[in-house]
Amino acid sequence: GNLTRVQDLTAEIRRQLGPLGKQAEVARQAQRIQVDVRDARARLLADDLAQLQAQLEQEQADETALNQRRAEIEKALADTRAQLTELERASAEATPALTKANDTYYRLSAIRERLRNLAGLAEERLRMLGSAAPETPPTDLVDLDEQLERARVAKAELDAEVTAAGTDLEAAEAARATAEEVALASEKHLANLLRSVADRREGVARLAGDVSARRSRVEAAEAEIGRLREALADAERRAHEATTEFQHLETQVASVEEGEEDLDDAHEAATEEWDAAKAALDELKDSLNAAMRERDTWAAKVEALELSLARKDGAGALLASGSRSVRGTVAALIEVGADAEDAVAAALGPLADALAVDSVEDAVDAIRWLRDEDAGRARFLVADAGAEPAAPGAALPDGAVWATELISGPAALVATVRGLLSGVAVVDDLAAARAVVAAHRDVIAVTRRGDVLGAHSASGGAGDAPSVLHMQAAHDEARAKRDAAAHAVESTTFDIRAAEDRATEARARFEVTLDRLNESDARMSAVAEQLGHLGASARAARADAERTQAQIEAAQQRMAEQSAELASLAERLAAAQAEPEQTESDTKDAQAQRDDDEAEARVARAKETEARLALRTAEERARALSARAESLERAVAAERDARVRAEQAAQRRERQAQAAREVIAGTADALEAIDVSVAKADDARAAAEASRAERTSELSEVRRLVEAHADEHRRLTDESHRDEVARAQQKVRLEQLEQRAVDELSMDPAQLVEEYGPHLPVPVTDAEPVEGPDGESVQPTEPYVRERQEKRLRTAERSMKQLGQVNPLALEEFAALEERHTFLQTQLSDIKKSREDLLEIVREIDERVERIFVEAFEDTKTQFDRIFPRLFPGGEGKLVLTDPKNMLETGIEVEARPAGKKVKRLSLLSGGERSLTAVALLVAIFKARPSPFYVMDEVEAALDDANLGRLLEIFTELQEDSQLIVVTHQKRTMEIADALYGVTMRGDGVTTVISQRLKDDDAA
Repeated sequence: GNLTRVQDLTAEIRRQLGPLGKQAEVARQAQRIQVDVRDARARLLADDLAQLQAQLEQEQADETALNQRRAEIEKALADTRAQLTELERASAEATPALTKANDTYYRLSAIRERLRNLAGLAEERLRMLGSAAPETPPTDLVDLDEQLERARVAKAELDAEVTAAGTDLEAAEAARATAEEVALASEKHLANLLRSVADRREGVARLAGDVSARRSRVEAAEAEIGRLREALADAERRAHEATTEFQHLETQVASVEEGEEDLDDAHEAATEEWDAAKAALDELKDSLNAAMRERDTWAAKVEALELSLARKDGAGALLASGSRSVRGTVAALIEVGADAEDAVAAALGPLADALAVDSVEDAVDAIRWLRDEDAGRARFLVADAGAEPAAPGAALPDGAVWATELISGPAALVATVRGLLSGVAVVDDLAAARAVVAAHRDVIAVTRRGDVLGAHSASGGAGDAPSVLHMQAAHDEARAKRDAAAHAVESTTFDIRAAEDRATEARARFEVTLDRLNESDARMSAVAEQLGHLGASARAARADAERTQAQIEAAQQRMAEQSAELASLAERLAAAQAEPEQTESDTKDAQAQRDDDEAEARVARAKETEARLALRTAEERARALSARAESLERAVAAERDARVRAEQAAQRRERQAQAAREVIAGTADALEAIDVSVAKADDARAAAEASRAERTSELSEVRRLVEAHADEHRRLTDESHRDEVARAQQKVRLEQLEQRAVDELSMDPAQLVEEYGPHLPVPVTDAEPVEGPDGESVQPTEPYVRERQEKRLRTAERSMKQLGQVNPLALEEFAALEERHTFLQTQLSDIKKSREDLLEIVREIDERVERIFVEAFEDTKTQFDRIFPRLFPGGEGKLVLTDPKNMLETGIEVEARPAGKKVKRLSLLSGGERSLTAVALLVAIFKARPSPFYVMDEVEAALDDANLGRLLEIFTELQEDSQLIVVTHQKRTMEIADALYGVTMRGDGVTTVISQRLKDDDAA
């Protein structure tokens, strides 16, 4: 998709390059029209500015009067609010007195009501205590004690009966268990006899069917062999006839072919020469294309690096001026070895980007030139041939090197730079830098990635741009490779011209020999056609004979195999029929014995049930009698407690009646005194209410004045705000007009009004100049009329639109498009190469995935072939690929044929067989690609004992190298485990995990 877009964009740019020349004339016409547009817009904009400024001055005068009126209202509002505050304070002081009077009145009223209620309650209590009836006489305690004693004696007798019934139940349970074990053994014996009879009958019938099928196959193979032998004889006859005729015709044309040998040799030699010349030419063209791509690539990189190295400050101005005071940049003059450009640039800091000068006087001259030309600032490094770097006294570890040893270039400049780098060591990484600084605190360590580490300061990190030294080295390398690629292009172009000449000569010789061969071929075409027909007939007959012979051999081999299988099956059938069969009498005797044992077990279970019922009956009677005894004990205790409570209740009623009479007498005296206090509190409350009503009336009048003044103040404030918003909008519009003057006309607003204001006359552009008072030619003018200037602007804009699209920068756009076209060509080549690289990576990945899959499949298939016969003795199983030619998309089919079955599809097997086949596949995968542990969840749930035993043998093998975690309900699986983990429920209903280590217990 990117390749197509780049190609389309390149074609579009080529189409755009043509029309740019025609746009130059249109651009000149547009320039003249734009002069009129600019003058008209300037005068209209100056008019808008003058009008808006006058309107703002008038509104500022109105604002002054409004502010005076608002100040008067603010003063009146403040006075009324002070009066309102004083009245509210007085009202607030009177409010507590009214509240206190009301509280006193309400509290006294509440106390009076409570006293009345207390008196009524005391009278009601006294009346209820006087009408209480005497309690009924208690029950006789002697009779209750006798009944309790009889119940205790009966309970002891029943406890003895319960003990005897429990002993009888235990004996019945033991007899029942013995009888059930005997019955179960008889049932198993009978089932084994019946299974043996059924297995023998089924095996004999299956063998007889196999013998009949094999005999039919042998007879069919014999008939097939006879038919194939007849076809073989016919094919051999046809081959003999065609061969004889072919040899007879071939002897006739032998003399003619003798002259063709020289022509063939000459033509083959000419063909080989032409092919070699074309191959050499193609190879040279490929080399030329590669060299051109490499040249363009390195040229683009050189240009990019030159742009990056181009200085846009004072240093750049000095370099561009060709000043003799500076020799060039430090980065361009020195060379850094061992790929340490970033390290040296970080150690030098800003001086890596400085300009090199030979003396301090040169630096002064350069600085003066920058100041006189206002060309910016620059940093200088003065070369000093006598500078000597301080000799470091420290020994660096392996991998570290002093920065002074990596610098080369002009002697004086190198000496100065080495002096600046004294005590700086270049290391590989931060760990080495930390070790150097820790050992020598006066040494500064710099990593090759530009991280600086010293004893008192450090700098570094990620995200910095490449250093100037690094970019200068990359620029020099790119320029050298560009020149080498350009030389390769030139030499390859010369070689291509010579190769094209050789290819032209070889092609001429090839065409001459080809014409001679065509003439000879025309003479032999008829004979060759007949020979071809005869040869094809002979080959077809021989192929039929060979194919028929192969079919005969295959049929004979199949017949031999089937005959051998038929003989084996016949022997097995005879042996099975000769074996003795279980008699019916044996089965009947076992069945009769089973029935007798089951009858004895039923009798034992019935006796156990009777004993259990007797025990439960005795226990129920004992519990009932025990409950009656407990009830009698509680009745005796309750009767005694009732007598005590009756005596206490009589005494308590007498005390309560005396207290009620005293309360009635006290409340009568208190009510007389409280009535007087309530009347006084009511009078005080009425006086406080009258005083509060008077103050409330005064407050209402003052609040009305405050609201009136506040409304007037809000109205004036809103008008002031609206005026402020309008003035702000006008100021914004004025600022926008002033900004338009700057953006559109590049003029100061005051200058615009002064030079293009409505008070100035407007020159008439379409009129002829006239002679002025001093004899000079001047342009006629007319007074400013806005409508005329608007019409003038519309006319100019309409003329501009009639010109259509105008491109005043046609030449600049042409250069930019050409540069863009070159860049896209380079990108197009890069995209093509990237696509080839990606396709190669995809091919390598596919090959690796296919190789890994084939290895894993072969290992798993080998293990499956070993594991399946162990789980299915006599069976056959294998893994088959559905599409072996496409290993990346193929599927895998599992074929399983247990012993005695013909089917191979898993869907036709039983549930246990399918489960065991799946387990075999899992184990094969485990052995092909072992893992530290495996987790299996009830994989043997559908297996019988025999298959489970085989699976457990394999589990035991896996235990030797891996850890198995198996979720199971099978007892045999648990027996081979090293530890068991289970979940159970405690008595409080909470689940808990239990564990048991079997191996440790066995060892103990």
